[in-house]
Amino acid sequence: MERIRITHFSDVLCVWAYVSQVRVDELQSNFGEAIELDYRYFHVFGDVHKKMDAAWKDRGGLLAYGEHVREVVDKFGHVKLHPQTWLRDTPHSSMPAHLFLCALRLLEGKGGVAPGTLARAAWAIREAFFRDARDISRQSVLLAIAESISLPLDEIEHTMESGVAHAALAEDLNLARTQGIQGSPTLLFNEGRQRLTGNVGYRIMEANIRELLETEPGQLSWC
Repeated sequence: MERIRITHFSDVLCVWAYVSQVRVDELQSNFGEAIELDYRYFHVFGDVHKKMDAAWKDRGGLLAYGEHVREVVDKFGHVKLHPQTWLRDTPHSSMPAHLFLCALRLLEGKGGVAPGTLARAAWAIREAFFRDARDISRQSVLLAIAESISLPLDEIEHTMESGVAHAALAEDLNLARTQGIQGSPTLLFNEGRQRLTGNVGYRIMEANIRELLETEPGQLSWC
């Protein structure tokens, strides 16, 4: 049986990607080898301060946005939020973390790290920001996170310094643009013909996968 490919777009600073990762993990646990998750990154928070000035300046700024994030997290019982997240050591951009994760994705793809390392590192970075209020736009913080979960620092730094990781991130951004990705997280199924964006329940994700698994190739459309 051909595996169902799910392209997962997100920004590491997006609270909805933070709270919904547990559902994606559940998909991986329940469907195993039947699905393949392809993690991609694009910039909702590429310029944090400019975004906050544009969207939240007249609504209370970072203080109000931090309260909004707290209201979101408080609706869920499986994730934590530091009282100073978005207020202390506010990241300037999600892009350094995305570059770091693209480097790790390349290493995982060629067998330099174990399968699943990318997802584990992405979660560690999200927890460092949301749970611990660390500035994950700083390379020193990213490297400290990598060291704490025993990632190969030299290989990651080399992949970033060589420009190869930049090329991979550019590919992600181009793919997001051509697919019209506007929200984080967004899951694409069926070669982009099906998409789920934002706070989507697990059963809806599951239904999309089961439809693809249980339908003969080429039989989805009645047009």
